[in-house]
Amino acid sequence: MNKRDPQIARNYHEGTKHSPQSIRADPHPLDWENQPLPFKVYPGLDSIPFPTNLPPSEMGALSALSYAGTGPPANRIPDLKTLGRLLLLSAGITKKRSYPGGEMHFRAAACTGALYHIDLYLVCGDLPGLDAGVYHFGPQDFALSRLRSGDHRSCLVRAAGEELSVRWAPAILVSASTYWRNTWKYRARAYRHCGWDNGTILANLLAAAAGYSVPAKVICGFVDDEVNRLLDLEEGREAALSLIPLGGAESPPAEPLPEPPEIRPLNLETLPLSGRRVEYPTIGEIHAASSLISGAEAAAWRGKTPASEPAPAAGKTFPLEPAWSLGDVDDRLGEVIIRRGSSRAFAREPISFEQLSTTLDRAITGFPADFLDPPGVLLNDVYLIVHAVEEIPPGQYVYHPKEKILELLEAGNFRSRAGHLGLGQLLPADAAVNVYFLLDLEPVLERFGNRGYRAAQLEAGILGGRLYLAAYAQGLGATGLTFFDDDVTAFFSPHAQGKGVMFLVALGHKRKHRTQ
Repeated sequence: MNKRDPQIARNYHEGTKHSPQSIRADPHPLDWENQPLPFKVYPGLDSIPFPTNLPPSEMGALSALSYAGTGPPANRIPDLKTLGRLLLLSAGITKKRSYPGGEMHFRAAACTGALYHIDLYLVCGDLPGLDAGVYHFGPQDFALSRLRSGDHRSCLVRAAGEELSVRWAPAILVSASTYWRNTWKYRARAYRHCGWDNGTILANLLAAAAGYSVPAKVICGFVDDEVNRLLDLEEGREAALSLIPLGGAESPPAEPLPEPPEIRPLNLETLPLSGRRVEYPTIGEIHAASSLISGAEAAAWRGKTPASEPAPAAGKTFPLEPAWSLGDVDDRLGEVIIRRGSSRAFAREPISFEQLSTTLDRAITGFPADFLDPPGVLLNDVYLIVHAVEEIPPGQYVYHPKEKILELLEAGNFRSRAGHLGLGQLLPADAAVNVYFLLDLEPVLERFGNRGYRAAQLEAGILGGRLYLAAYAQGLGATGLTFFDDDVTAFFSPHAQGKGVMFLVALGHKRKHRTQ
């Protein structure tokens, strides 16, 4: 099969669907003795620690969600302290918990299974407090390890097809997955999680960048092999997922970027992840099929988004009523991220319509990305199962983001159905609201090819991460969940007929004695 054939993405999506039958027929007991190390550690490299006296941002979390990615370019060169704060709030360790036999480190952003398979790398020119180079961020010691010396940004400019935000940026973060840290539990479905778990990190990063007035943009169009080679990633086992240019200028740099030093294999030692790895060939197949091979392909990837717009509302509608005067509810972004967790139990108590409205208004908005054009468009549609929200009846809904209205598709008590759809768990049954992201894959694959599948999952992960932040900013809880794919589509049909499910986030009041 031609690797450019979008049937590969369709086959991967179909082949990794959950159903009651697939769960029963193919159980997967976890080999705890072989659980991977949750960090990538370079024992032979010196660490460059970040300062501990990092300046907090005074911006509230809900305000940061509103401002993320908006406004004109600004002359902004992040220094070491600012980079440290951005990395702490996006991928750093925010809390630790001891248990018999060890200690669990929780990160700033949610991750499937708390397995933390996404690493961040920094490629930069000379910055205040940091020399030009290629660095790996180590959450375990809150430090950078230098992989290469010198300014290698032009490699990323070339790989991204001369994308302006990359060309003008003094620093670029690159996110990458080490598959085995997630496939250990989730097997071939873990490639979906590359989008989800990278997305929650980027949701935090975009909000934090807004809080520090650092321009940032999500870049998914780049030549994969060139970026992987720059970061010295292990072929077939690690892969770059996105570029995030940080900072910029109001006009092009006066001097062109220097030619980079020769990129040679580094063969750096890293600590073994576990005793043995299990390979999942379908992940390699979908990643290769969705990879770009030239800067021209990367340039052609940008823009012309097949934006998703729900059909005009035909049922009863409820205009959002978000809180316009945030007052005491808008806690500072850093405080919200540090207290954020993934709720382990919900109380069956109603949330207010204002809380739901504020969450949707701040979270379900466009963000700066090379695959979203014009600004504000989205690939995914948003469906909700409402169990307990004051002022609106329980039932199934679709959200119209342009009009900022909820359309009631069918009224009813669907707690039992929601529990089934969420793999038979109590969390989606007990939550006040379940928010699903669904889309018609066909126009996305027609426009973007197999790489469009990456974008669809990533967008859902970013929007889900924004839901987390908006909920926790208002004292609520949230958790991301998996689902029975086709049963979800059938539940929301005929409105959702033919759409694939990308992600699910449950929201509500936390049961304090059973949450992290």
